[in-house]
Amino acid sequence: MARLLDRYTAEIVPALKAKFGRDNIMSMPKITKVVLNMGVGKTLQDKNRLTEAVEHLGQIAGQKAQITRAKKSVSSFRLRQGQEIGCMVTLRGKRMYEFLDRFITLALPRIRDFRGVNPKSFDGNGNYNMGLTEQLVFPEIDPDKVNFTQGMDITICTSAVNDDEARELLKLVGMPFRE
Repeated sequence: MARLLDRYTAEIVPALKAKFGRDNIMSMPKITKVVLNMGVGKTLQDKNRLTEAVEHLGQIAGQKAQITRAKKSVSSFRLRQGQEIGCMVTLRGKRMYEFLDRFITLALPRIRDFRGVNPKSFDGNGNYNMGLTEQLVFPEIDPDKVNFTQGMDITICTSAVNDDEARELLKLVGMPFRE
């Protein structure tokens, strides 16, 4: 079992029960999924960028990345409907907890000038969004084999009904929020 999942059931759920004053374990907020997204805008000029981004995202997530396509044509971006413009991975279950554990303990401290993540990046429904400027903060990526750096978006979806419950859940999980 994943280390973070064990900690969730043993430590985090009782702490949330005490904080929110609820008895039912099923009413406690939990993390439902984590979505990793790389929008590769330069893929229109260079197709190798998308294949490298898919490979890196697969190494980071531990499962194969799905290529995303443009939904609409935008003439100012020289974009046609159906063109490949990025890649994404949706993580659930054991892989999700393993990724979050590696992300919080290994990747976040490797970010240059890191002072914590933004505590205001919640969407109002208990989901947290954040962006990274480069994929090299993950230890799975070999810096010698990287031809270009690519940013990514990370969305953590929770079952919390509001942002305060989700913020408390992520604090107990170990997310280092900036003060």
